[in-house]
Amino acid sequence: MNTVLSPYTASISELKRNPGRLLEQSGGEPVAILNHNRPTAYLVPAEVYEDMLESLEDAHWMRVVEARRPEKPEAREVSLDEL
Repeated sequence: MNTVLSPYTASISELKRNPGRLLEQSGGEPVAILNHNRPTAYLVPAEVYEDMLESLEDAHWMRVVEARRPEKPEAREVSLDEL
């Protein structure tokens, strides 16, 4: 994959020098880290990464819910006390 999925790019050397400055200059947007002009990694703020993981987890559970939806007519409601 050679498509750069960010308007901000930096070399590995720039990343080594000052990663915090790269995030600051990008305004919190992802920074594509290039090696020989090819993206090898993306630098994202911690908050963005955490949001991405949460979205992936939400999507996973939605797939589980949708897969189990046909089983709902067979389900039996119980109270928390019964558990």
